[in-house]
Amino acid sequence: MDSLLFLCARRVVAHRPLPDLPADLYPVLFQAAFLDGRPLVLRDLVATWPFPVLHFQRLVGHRELLRDHPCKLCVQAIIQAVVAQLRQELEEPGHRSSLRLLDMTGLPDSTSGRATDGMSVWSGTVALAKACVEVSKHQREFQRRRSKRHKGRSGAATAAAALLPLGVDVHADLFVNGTSYGILRDALQSRAAGPLRLKCRELQAEELSASGIVTLLESLDPSCVRRVDLRFNNLGLTGLSVILPHLSRFPELRSLKLQYSNVDVRRLTPESAVGIRCLAGQLGMLPSLQELNLGSSRLSGNLRQILWNPDIPSSHQSSLGLHHSLFPPASDLRAPLESLELAFCSLVPADFAFLSQSFHAPALKRLDLSGHDFSQSLLEPLRLLLEETSASLLHLDLMECHMADSHLATLLPTLRRCSRLRFLGLHGNPLSMAALKVLLQKTLELPNLHLVVYPYPMDCYKLEPPVESGWNFEEIVDEELLAAAKAEFTQILANSRRTDLVWTYNPYGHRALDYFSL
Repeated sequence: MDSLLFLCARRVVAHRPLPDLPADLYPVLFQAAFLDGRPLVLRDLVATWPFPVLHFQRLVGHRELLRDHPCKLCVQAIIQAVVAQLRQELEEPGHRSSLRLLDMTGLPDSTSGRATDGMSVWSGTVALAKACVEVSKHQREFQRRRSKRHKGRSGAATAAAALLPLGVDVHADLFVNGTSYGILRDALQSRAAGPLRLKCRELQAEELSASGIVTLLESLDPSCVRRVDLRFNNLGLTGLSVILPHLSRFPELRSLKLQYSNVDVRRLTPESAVGIRCLAGQLGMLPSLQELNLGSSRLSGNLRQILWNPDIPSSHQSSLGLHHSLFPPASDLRAPLESLELAFCSLVPADFAFLSQSFHAPALKRLDLSGHDFSQSLLEPLRLLLEETSASLLHLDLMECHMADSHLATLLPTLRRCSRLRFLGLHGNPLSMAALKVLLQKTLELPNLHLVVYPYPMDCYKLEPPVESGWNFEEIVDEELLAAAKAEFTQILANSRRTDLVWTYNPYGHRALDYFSL
């Protein structure tokens, strides 16, 4: 229920121009104007913002508000207000505003499922980049005009420099692809001299060349970057070896995502062996790294070479079949990873054996092993790995893993020991309604579990589903049977007083736990 203060704020922002307002009302008025979709009011508020910092997400609230409310015009109005403020500071030397930091981090990562006028990270990146370029261009033009007027006067250059605006730092999560690369590059390269300085917290780059990615990385402020996400770039080990050395300049980099990088070392060659050792060594140069995503890299038998740490006793390595002479250790990962995503990585039992005995296992909070076949030789290695991670694990993804009822029954005792588990993903596995009911009843005791993504129960198919994993079975699912199954799960949850626990068959209708939200 909305507070009386918020309800009053909504009445105030319904009319322009705004009256003179005390500073302590600005935050609630900002929130009301955003949620009611009033871009002109937002522009007025930002133009007279009385504080040095405007933190967008803290003012608006939860990320769900950003996803569910049309906000493109509102976000653009905020950016335009800052641009107008800086232009005014250039043109009117006596004018100085309070705002020095605009934090735009936390925009949703896609526009899927939202209104077409919503603001995504991509469109937000483009809007911010254009604003930075525009203000820098205006500053250069202003300086050129002023230098002509003061040409030949003593001390003119010093006076002109003193009149430059203090500028505004903009913290943002940036998403770039081939379409937006040029404008973002220009914005980042104008950062040092421009009055609107773009500072990246998280960079996601898709479908770019290695050289293009390096150019962007070299242009970023190294103090702010906590995540680099390089997906769909077809880099291979060669491209990664070009890029990764440039990541060592980011002391706060904690998350590195390299999924779909076209890495395949299932058949090891001398060249790929060198590439793996190079990759591992470069990962060792990232002292703050805590999350690593190697999704869809074909790593069969080579996980140790990437994640090995030099503190494992040699006798322990031998017991795992880790032969030092054949594959000398390459990585200097001194700190254990807390989030590891290895979906569709073609892992073999030796990879699981290494991971179970590594110093990463007891530290893992987030683990994604989707896309592996746990119906045969990998089931017991998986169970042993979950035993080692049970005290720390918060998020477990096992989607499309060929797990039938008997395989889930084998894992269930170990899953129940994951006492801190919050998320369990099982979508795409051939499980019956009976097995899912047992899973539900047995995991009710896990107090922190709040989201389970279950597969369509086998009992709900009109026809026998295809064996191949990854198919969309929606067209052959009996909607009435599926609705009945959902209703039964809901009733069990209600009877058990666990209405806080969400069970859903929709893998896209929720936000998976991000590492930084764990």
